[in-house]
Amino acid sequence: MKKFRKVLDGLTTSSPGGTIGTPSCGSAAGTPTAAPTPKEIDVQETLISENFQLCKTVRHGFPYQPTALAFDPVQKILAIGSRSGGVRILGRPGVDCYCQHESGAAVLQLQFLINEGALVTACADDTLHLWNLRQRRPAVLHSLKFNRERITFCHLPFQSKWLYVGTERGNTHIVNIESFILSGYVIMWNKAIELSTKTHPGPVVHLSDSPKDEGKLLVGFESGTIVQWDLRAKKADFRIYYDEAIHSVSWHHEGKTFMCSHSDGSLTLWNLRNTSKPFQVTFPHGKIQKDGRKESCKPILKVEYKTSRSSEPFVIFSGGLSYDKAGRRPTLTIMHGKAITVLEMDHPIVEFMVLCETPYNNEVQDPYAVVVLLEKDLIVVDLTQSNFPVFENPYPMDVHESPVTCTAYFADCPPDIIPILYSIGAKHKKTGYSQKEWPVITLQMLYKLKTSKVFEKPKAGEGRAAELVEEDPFAVQMVSWCPQSRIFCVVGISAHIILYRFSKYDANTQIVSLEVRLQCDSEDIITPSENENNPCFAEPGSHSPQPHHQHPLSPGSRTPEGAKDSIPCLKVKDRVVRVPPGYQSELVIQLLWVDGEPPQQITSLDINSAYGLLAFGNLNGLAVVDYLQKTVLLCISTLDLYGATDPYQRLTRSPRRNRQSTSGLTELTDNQQSTDMDRSKSPTSDHVNGHCTSPTSQPCSAGKPRIPMGPEGPRLTRRGPGRPPFRKAQSAACMEISLPVSHTEESRENSFSRSRSSSVSSIDRDTKEAVTTLQFGESYGRKNDVLPGPCLWVGTSLGVVLLIPMSIPIDHEERMEDSVTVGPSGAVQMLKGSVLRFAFLDCSGALIQGPYEVWRDQNAPEDSDRPRRRKLVHFSPSSSQDACGEGHLTVVCSERQAKVFLMPSQSCLFVHNITESSFVLRADVVSVCNSVCLACFCANGHVMMLRYDHSRVKSNRSTLFYFIPQIFIQGLEQHFPKL
Repeated sequence: MKKFRKVLDGLTTSSPGGTIGTPSCGSAAGTPTAAPTPKEIDVQETLISENFQLCKTVRHGFPYQPTALAFDPVQKILAIGSRSGGVRILGRPGVDCYCQHESGAAVLQLQFLINEGALVTACADDTLHLWNLRQRRPAVLHSLKFNRERITFCHLPFQSKWLYVGTERGNTHIVNIESFILSGYVIMWNKAIELSTKTHPGPVVHLSDSPKDEGKLLVGFESGTIVQWDLRAKKADFRIYYDEAIHSVSWHHEGKTFMCSHSDGSLTLWNLRNTSKPFQVTFPHGKIQKDGRKESCKPILKVEYKTSRSSEPFVIFSGGLSYDKAGRRPTLTIMHGKAITVLEMDHPIVEFMVLCETPYNNEVQDPYAVVVLLEKDLIVVDLTQSNFPVFENPYPMDVHESPVTCTAYFADCPPDIIPILYSIGAKHKKTGYSQKEWPVITLQMLYKLKTSKVFEKPKAGEGRAAELVEEDPFAVQMVSWCPQSRIFCVVGISAHIILYRFSKYDANTQIVSLEVRLQCDSEDIITPSENENNPCFAEPGSHSPQPHHQHPLSPGSRTPEGAKDSIPCLKVKDRVVRVPPGYQSELVIQLLWVDGEPPQQITSLDINSAYGLLAFGNLNGLAVVDYLQKTVLLCISTLDLYGATDPYQRLTRSPRRNRQSTSGLTELTDNQQSTDMDRSKSPTSDHVNGHCTSPTSQPCSAGKPRIPMGPEGPRLTRRGPGRPPFRKAQSAACMEISLPVSHTEESRENSFSRSRSSSVSSIDRDTKEAVTTLQFGESYGRKNDVLPGPCLWVGTSLGVVLLIPMSIPIDHEERMEDSVTVGPSGAVQMLKGSVLRFAFLDCSGALIQGPYEVWRDQNAPEDSDRPRRRKLVHFSPSSSQDACGEGHLTVVCSERQAKVFLMPSQSCLFVHNITESSFVLRADVVSVCNSVCLACFCANGHVMMLRYDHSRVKSNRSTLFYFIPQIFIQGLEQHFPKL
């Protein structure tokens, strides 16, 4: 069922952003012109619902909970089955597909129809499936369900049309692979064994055809019984009874001998001339004890017996270790002649397979590699070298050991960036690995970067990262990349930011470290009266710390006692280090512990290479860093950003005398009497209260006072050591506010929407307003600006949009020496819900790209013909607006609402309420089919694409975006049932 939103009519002149067309703006020549009205904004919208389609693309990474493995030695393709019924097929570049059984039953076994483009899967629901791989999307051609017997083992000989299926009852059925129906030929267990034997042999654990005669089938039973069955004569050629359970059997290519692995850790070798007993019994890992007995060993789960023309045969098996040591790692053992090599694995072995030069089992196999499927990894061992080195994986397979914590997608990258990343990444080959080509799948990762190399290895008992987070202190939370300048920023979980520059040359470098105190206490907050005459900073450099552990003064560090605990979570390497070509660390920014409290995690980040600036924010405030001069330009609390333009009337309170901790962020309480008195007071206007319910936020508190307090005043008790870190606040931080009487009804509605909980809590709380999104761009910082200039757009968890203009020297030498001026302009806009995204459009509806610096290799040799100066590229907002006047549009999307503002007048042109029942998780303005749309993904699984509605604009209606009908999807269950 599809839902459609109603278009809001008649709100153009009453938009909360102001009246349209009244403010004036300037042209490029300095002549004032009237701001364009909605009727003058001519956006040629061409998007229709047919331009969009939800489809499955590709899955990347190691399959979760693998269960089975198969390999086609001719086509060189690998199949991996999983417990959830999925099959991942990998091969040469371009061969990567995923198949899913509708039943979701675990895949027990895989069998390729070698060189025929087909695959047989045996699942835990006792069903056989035949997959056709010769089409774009593999599909099941036939299925065969076993109702009375459970499938335990399958075998498909090379170039045979008969599939042998063993069952738990000990019977063997034969399936015609072409028609995929049972042939009616059944090898019953009671006929396979001697009639005088009354004991059931157990399930079938092995089936294989004799290399000498494909009409002879070797059947292995779990109890230790082995039978060679003559398919033509319908009788047993011989029977073997052994007193140890069998796990696997492997033939010698001549068909005269075969090897078995057993549950006692032994290997037995049998000759067909005398089947009364094995002619060789070995315990590869069983030592002889003092009393002369062999020590007990674990079962050998699988053995492969392969011959070679140029050397001794290979005997490769898994398991078989002795029980003498607990906690031993899983092993793969390679016996080659008299040499025994034991390879330890990091995870349990699910399956292994020896890769040979020929698919025929009656020829000398000449094995060249072993593919080992682990529970969380895939290992390939090179058998052609005596030390059996492991192939280096083309990309890290084990996503469980290093879980994915963030992802970022970048489209329309410069054409030269992928080849250079590929070439640099290929050079990062570790020593000790096989030098041969990866034999299974030739996937090549572009580049891999380890942020932990920037820091010293923490010693036991040192550092405070362990107190801040329980997981890896180097875990990546956020990334920002400028493909044009090749500058890359990484935000870590330990409240740190690393800035990398790309270079094709190795270099000796010393990492510059900046330490920022971004902790705010309630008694240090400046009231609006103190700041109303000068909302911007008079001396922007006053908050700029010097590099190398110089601590600046922030809103929370004005007392001498605050410096006693000024340490970061991690220690940056303070020596000159040699770095290889690729991304080289240049600057590390770390937030500090203050008064025994850890820094709040970073919630937003943006970098602009043209400006040479980096901005980040968290629950306490905002900081702007000049990474060219390695200085902090701005370090300010969120409340101080407002100056005299704070849209909320913060509630004051009396000083608290005691503290009472709660889970997550702790809140402060007065005595019960004062609390009850405060609750009994009825404010004159509406209040917003309750707790955040965003999936990535912690409970927060509200009601931060805006009056100065002395040293005896209350302090905000932040998360203490050992408590969970405060995650990024996706929704509005919970607070108690009193809206000004002059605010409109919509403003009050905005404030109410920011609380997702209907529970009522004390109005005496501390305000928490996180910086949720940041965006550098060319815009108009003030309403009377004539030309656009560098600006920083700031969005908060309370739905507030703030604009910070900047003054950046244009000349190269001046930029490296003079200070950048940064200060809030006092411009404030409001939306429902936490602000998620900014985007800039010109008045014709085209997306305005941000300025950037063209990449230059700072480590390149000096060239007199090429000056080492910065080359900047700017996209003017008025480049294509000769017909509609100056200015540009700013699209702001929050968790619940989308608004479009006309700059520089800052008028709100259009408003659209995206959702009322849920909230938006991700949003972005993207170009599709030479047009622009707003893409939103909601927490309830709905995906919405909203476009500029030109017809509604012409009819003077107030909704910029509306639903493209076929694109509104209620959940993804129909496409991804298991999601």
